[in-house]
Order: sequence, then C-alpha cells, then structure tokens
Amino acid sequence: MEKDILSALYETVLSRKNQKIEGSYTCYLFEQGIDKILKKVGEESAETIIAAKNESNELLTGEIADLIYHLMVMMVERNLPLEQLTAELEKRSEKTGNLKKFKQVDKNT
Repeated sequence: MEKDILSALYETVLSRKNQKIEGSYTCYLFEQGIDKILKKVGEESAETIIAAKNESNELLTGEIADLIYHLMVMMVERNLPLEQLTAELEKRSEKTGNLKKFKQVDKNT
C-alpha cells in the first residue's frame, strides 16, 4: 500500500512538471527551479527533526509527509525515477548483519 501512494504522489508531481496548472504549488516550485526546491527540502528536514523532538506524533506525521512531498519534487526535477529509489531500497533491505563500525569520538575534546 505504501508504494502505491508514493507512486501516485510521484505521478502527480511528474504531471505538474509536464503540464502547468495555474495556482499549483508544485508548478510554482518547478518554475522557481532547483535552488528553491532544495531550500524547501532543507526547511522540511529541519521541521521534521524539530517535530521528532516534540511529543506530537500528529505533528511529526505532517512534517514527514511535507518532507516526502518535497523530496518527490526534487526527484522529478532531477529526473530520478521512483523505480530507481525503490530498487535501491529493496537492495538495501536484503542486507543483513551489515552494522557499520563507528569511529569512537571523545566528546570531551
């Protein structure tokens, strides 16, 4: 089910890039270009982080949805097919026992 809604969102965003609709926020983002799109991805990322530190899952859900939407706009702008992302996620899901060794950092220095 999750993939279906993501596919539908991607297709909607793609259609807005190819067919301008007056008053469409998505069309506005494409008209403004990659810098505006990336600015929104950054803003939504920060808002998601802040929402995650709060107690409201409802607020967090909304911010994650905003972030995913803006990531989709970025993907369409960069001509990155959704299938490429889902293939990468599927490939990564097959990996097990792949815990990376993290460098120990002395936080007192």
